[in-house]
Amino acid sequence: MDTYLETERLALRRFTADDADLLIELDSDPAVMRYLTGGRPTAPELVRERHLPNILAGYEKWGGDLGLFAAHEKDGGAFIGWFILRPESNGPLDEVELGYRLRQAAWGRGYATEGSRALLGKAFTELGVRMVWAETMTVNHGSRNIMEKLDMTLANAIPIPSDMEMIEGAEHGGVRYEITKEQWEQQKPVRERRGGPA
Repeated sequence: MDTYLETERLALRRFTADDADLLIELDSDPAVMRYLTGGRPTAPELVRERHLPNILAGYEKWGGDLGLFAAHEKDGGAFIGWFILRPESNGPLDEVELGYRLRQAAWGRGYATEGSRALLGKAFTELGVRMVWAETMTVNHGSRNIMEKLDMTLANAIPIPSDMEMIEGAEHGGVRYEITKEQWEQQKPVRERRGGPA
């Protein structure tokens, strides 16, 4: 396995051209897609012909350092979803988005926080990142709680894209959270006192 990052319980790797079925299965769960498409699955041909090729092209563009990464449990190797750490398509490389999409079986186990925390550490200590941001719907309290656990700060409200206006809660808009390298470094002693990973 082409390991990108390991945590206590997870191994993250780069996707390959053979991974379309993993993405298709993930995106076929209405609960997973609730705040993304209103529960509609992503069409398999869209995954095969556009999404996966774009993921692979991202590794080329960013030297394999940034992009979308498949997450597996170390114990047994089950695919649990993916994490993202990447800039806007034409944005600066030192400002990157953090996000994830996990299978229902992986919910409530602390994986989103664990993987995201490790990616923040990698971004700020190895990849020359200055600021990490994340966006979600205002009503997605699960994701917002994780952003707050990561010591990210609520930066501002954002509009919901027109293609997401049919989603439950869209009328409340979205939110953007941010954390800078300086803020992350200031929080390091607090994380260490809590007994969490630095």
